Amino acid sequence: MYERAKPGEIITFGSYPQMADGADQMPIKWRVLQNSGRELFILSEYILDCRRYHDEYVDVTWHDSDLRKWLNDEFYNAAFNDSEHRLIKTTQCTDNGEGSINTEEKIFLLSVSEANEFTFKLGEDTLRAKRRAIGTGFSKEKKNDGCKLYVYDKKVKADYILEKDEEFGCSWWWLRTQPAISSRAYFVGTRSSIRSYGHVNLACYGVRPALILNLQ
Repeated sequence: MYERAKPGEIITFGSYPQMADGADQMPIKWRVLQNSGRELFILSEYILDCRRYHDEYVDVTWHDSDLRKWLNDEFYNAAFNDSEHRLIKTTQCTDNGEGSINTEEKIFLLSVSEANEFTFKLGEDTLRAKRRAIGTGFSKEKKNDGCKLYVYDKKVKADYILEKDEEFGCSWWWLRTQPAISSRAYFVGTRSSIRSYGHVNLACYGVRPALILNLQ
């Protein structure tokens, strides 16, 4: 099934709470970004959770960030079983930001260059992943650490996504790349713009995990 997946298609892999009460464990939907024949590059279709890039407002690199640690520990073990772990490739991540070393991880966020290459802006007609994104019910619930996903709730239609004849307000989501000021990180806005001024300790931005599956 995964070997035949084409860019733009949706697959399911792993599971994670998606209802507001967090009591479920629903299959995660992923948008295929690239299929090389050997590997499948995928991005979660929805914002799955709300997390800070880092717990404190300090200078930090992607390598040392709390969000990177959470993705590759708590999320990795909660979302995937042992057989699924064996399919996930350890990926070298570049474009992490000025002065930030390359990293290796199982689960990661898109970089700015990857977001530009593999996601599409509002108004483009393409099967690539939507850059504008909405969160699951679980991602929108306030967490014990104070994180609560920002959801657009005003009147501009460009800040909404229509699904099954219902409008949902878009939310911001983190990218892993950092600008020259390392207490900040890039993120995607509600109208698909890529911005560089997100303070790393902001508690209202979402997480769209990405990963690479081994097909051989």
